[in-house]
Amino acid sequence: MSPSPVIDTTNALYGKIVTVLGGSGFVGRHLAQELLARGARLRIASRYPKKAFTIRTLANLGQVQFAGVDVTKPDSIAAVLAGSDAVVNLVGAFGGNLDAVQGKGAGAIAAAAKVAGVSAFVHISAIGADARSDIDYARTKGEGEDAVRAAFPEATILRPSLMFGPDDRFVMMFAELISRMPALPVFAPQAKLQPVFVDDVAAAIGNALADPETHGGRTYEVAGPEVITMIEFNERIAAAQSRSRSFAQLPDMVSGLIASATGWLPGAPINSDQFKLLKAGSVASGTLPGIADLGVTPRPLGLFLDRWMVRFRKHGRFGAKHAA
Repeated sequence: MSPSPVIDTTNALYGKIVTVLGGSGFVGRHLAQELLARGARLRIASRYPKKAFTIRTLANLGQVQFAGVDVTKPDSIAAVLAGSDAVVNLVGAFGGNLDAVQGKGAGAIAAAAKVAGVSAFVHISAIGADARSDIDYARTKGEGEDAVRAAFPEATILRPSLMFGPDDRFVMMFAELISRMPALPVFAPQAKLQPVFVDDVAAAIGNALADPETHGGRTYEVAGPEVITMIEFNERIAAAQSRSRSFAQLPDMVSGLIASATGWLPGAPINSDQFKLLKAGSVASGTLPGIADLGVTPRPLGLFLDRWMVRFRKHGRFGAKHAA
């Protein structure tokens, strides 16, 4: 992210108040930069708004505001949405009371947005969202979509694949492990991913907000330009670090047993729901419009990986000579 964005005063979001719920996390930081560059006045609403204070450095004076919110309390939601022109719901979790946060919580946000009279509402779901799923994460994401549609039919729903960026908790987690361990197990090695760059997702959200007449009421699958397996993902990271690593491709039965037996322990490598999600993969179905329909050309992981992995190489930036 870069400070002091050059603002596009011709953008449809210029001067509009955009409230981003759950905006203190990974996606929120990147979306903030996108919306601030479009000239929006940004309100970051989060349970812990202090976590988002670094966004101040991206904004001009008076362009960003922070507010506390609890999505399980309708009065709290209504208070932060008051006066908003547009709303983005980024709230999500992998543990805890998912029904309250991703299911009923999403519906409550959409209902409050409707009452507040916002002109555009974007709800971030996930590829694989399915109210009939036996995986709590996917089920509550699906139920959240249904609740959003019922409360705010003109909402735009985005289902992103696995998102990556220089400050993510997925690519960088594996990068750290690969840099430290000569051999690693790979769960669900043939599971397919279609990773999408977080800044491309942020641009897609911005475009949806800027043109609700075109994108409202539609659901999009937001994925990257290539499909890779988990084993390929690990091998690419190792290659970008210039490291030789051994990867043990665990059979699904073994992975499932490990997840069941140890998933409840603090620091466990994976739990049962996470393994089920991983095994199911994260690839666009092709039956819904995609990121290109939102006016964004997605960039592949390989475009960034070599540069991001420099700090994980044996001697970091001082590990190789470069021609003058």
